[in-house]
Amino acid sequence: MSLAVIGMIAGMALAFAGYFGGFGAFLLVAALGAVGFVVGRFLEGDLDLGDLFRARDDRLRPRDDRRR
Repeated sequence: MSLAVIGMIAGMALAFAGYFGGFGAFLLVAALGAVGFVVGRFLEGDLDLGDLFRARDDRLRPRDDRRR
């Protein structure tokens, strides 16, 4: 399935949640979709959890130049 089709399905799900459940349901569906996206990227190996919790300046500096 292409990314455009997946995006269309996600948009339709958000639209239905917003229309039938109100703004709170829209936010809930969007938040759970974001969590699912992050978990999926982690399980595929495209995301390292250390990247999420590491300080920003540490990510920009090469690994061998980090202070101890």
